Amino acid sequence: MELLYASCVGLLVSCGVFLILRSRTFPIVLGLTMFSYAVNLFLFSSGRLSINNAAVLGTSSEYTDPLPQALVLTAIVIGFAMTAFVVILAIRGRADLGSDHVDGEPEKDKKVNV
Repeated sequence: MELLYASCVGLLVSCGVFLILRSRTFPIVLGLTMFSYAVNLFLFSSGRLSINNAAVLGTSSEYTDPLPQALVLTAIVIGFAMTAFVVILAIRGRADLGSDHVDGEPEKDKKVNV
């Protein structure tokens, strides 16, 4: 189970980094979102991966640490706010520049200075 979990986190990180390196704004937003999902999964796994254990201390002999769960809930809220802010920035950049490329110029219109 740990190998599957680690490979999912690695896949999300690699896809997120790939999308962050694109030249258009929408793939960058998706890449940041995937990267934040990977961080959330990593934080969640730091509380031990166990099945059918109580999250409250003192109710059983084995328990799951509640702190990573609280951190993940907080990170989900912050990630949603960050995604909304970046989408608004992308829309504003598209309206101001007339292009959704990160540098403001499409690839075909760039001039090569020699």
